[in-house]
Amino acid sequence: MKLLLKFNLIFLLVFLLGLAGSSWVARSMLQAAAVDEVANRARLLMEKANAVSSYTATQIKPLLETQMKYTFLPQSVPAYSSAEVLIALQKVYPDYSFKSAMLNPTNPRDRAVAWEEDVITQFRNAPDMPEFMGQRETPSGQALFVARPIRLKNPVCLGCHSTPSAAPATLLERYGPANGFGWKIGDTLGAQIVSVPMDVPMQNARHALWAVMGLLSGMFLLIGAALNFMLWKLVIQPVSQLSALADQVSLGEADVPEFSVATKDEIGVLAESFGRMRKSLDHAMKMLEG
Repeated sequence: MKLLLKFNLIFLLVFLLGLAGSSWVARSMLQAAAVDEVANRARLLMEKANAVSSYTATQIKPLLETQMKYTFLPQSVPAYSSAEVLIALQKVYPDYSFKSAMLNPTNPRDRAVAWEEDVITQFRNAPDMPEFMGQRETPSGQALFVARPIRLKNPVCLGCHSTPSAAPATLLERYGPANGFGWKIGDTLGAQIVSVPMDVPMQNARHALWAVMGLLSGMFLLIGAALNFMLWKLVIQPVSQLSALADQVSLGEADVPEFSVATKDEIGVLAESFGRMRKSLDHAMKMLEG
């Protein structure tokens, strides 16, 4: 097997191992970056919903207290306002969703479904857990969700949610006495859950991975071509010429030209050694002939 072939086989093996390792590391980093991007989007939506809730509680609800004595206005409920704003956003971005999922809600639309109940159970089992993040399959593809617990801390809420008899009559007229009661301070009532699609970020990560792999492959091929040229020019070509001259000398040919190399590397040292050996051989042959 020729030296150049051996070198290329070893280089190809190193290239494949390096490419496999690089692709694994790059894939892990790009996917982690994509998940972080999606999680940050979800947290941004949740902060927006909380900002709307805070605005409703501090600025809208006080303005509606008089009207609330005659009819219940859901617009005065912070959770209702934040849900309405995110529903409007969902018309533009249908794969994004926000919900204040409750186990025992006043408004039936807030009732938790099966997978949301599992998330709420996570918060009930870990009272100190501030956030829970996971992934789930949706009709439009994989989605990442970020959830935060809804825990009853404000005693004012018990004025509407302790017992039906203590609740405002207007609330009972709108939603009835069956749901949204029996709440207690410290209870985990539900969870705020934001879902964000992962298809686009993960697709971008795959495209970036292919770009990185293409760039690495191009660099390896360029380096391989440069190394092959250097190996042929600096080693194989002079060694082949020296080998041919050595064959001629071994056959006793007298008109073999001198082999000279201008470099001072190992090939140059080998050429000088060959020249000295040839002179010694010529001197010995002359002594034998004399």
